[in-house]
Amino acid sequence: MVKQIPNIITSLNLLCGMVAILFAISGDLITASFFVFIGIVFDFFDGLAARWLNAQSEIGLQLDSLADVVTCGVAPAIVMLEMIHISISGEPMNITQSLALGGWNNIVFSYLPFTGLLIAVAAAYRLAKFNVDTRQTESFIGLPTPANAIFVLSLPLILHFQHSEAIEEIIMNKWFLVATTLVSCFIMNAEVRLFALKFKTWDFGSNKIRYLFLLLSVAAIVMLQFIALPVIILLYFVMSLFSKN
Repeated sequence: MVKQIPNIITSLNLLCGMVAILFAISGDLITASFFVFIGIVFDFFDGLAARWLNAQSEIGLQLDSLADVVTCGVAPAIVMLEMIHISISGEPMNITQSLALGGWNNIVFSYLPFTGLLIAVAAAYRLAKFNVDTRQTESFIGLPTPANAIFVLSLPLILHFQHSEAIEEIIMNKWFLVATTLVSCFIMNAEVRLFALKFKTWDFGSNKIRYLFLLLSVAAIVMLQFIALPVIILLYFVMSLFSKN
């Protein structure tokens, strides 16, 4: 039973992803975002639990990727679809309500919002590559899907909790959202090596870039609140480019 603890934690990640999708298709992007973040926390701890309990398994690896496809791929993709739709029509697509009221004819239709679904496709491809790529044992190649999910889901949180006309003008520009989608899809699968936040030891010498990143991340959160989330992801990417990984 102890050996199943990591898989149980992974399953909680998957459950959070499914709940997030339900809220996202209902137009509640804030609640959806928080459930994705909870899922990402479970995603972090399932790996720790597997190492602490010496319970790594092939099933656990596959289940982890499947859970991440849902939580860090499909859920952010639907959130992005809704945000692009809002930028065009002024309101969420709210698929469940629209279908209940009489089908797709009640939705202000545009093909552009469906661009957001590419995030799910790119995330699935990135996770499939990760499972067969032996180069990613000590570091990552391409932006990890949880980091990309945090970047995408920070956008509705910033709009809700730190709203300003200037911020809304930038974030709710449909071409900004489409560009963000395409860039995130590319970065997740780019041949760029990024350091992993895995501490084999706690000494400063071999982990200085990790400690520095964590310190700067905490400082950014204190000063910028939700705006810090995309800043932290960009910081992670830039620091990786200048590190030895």
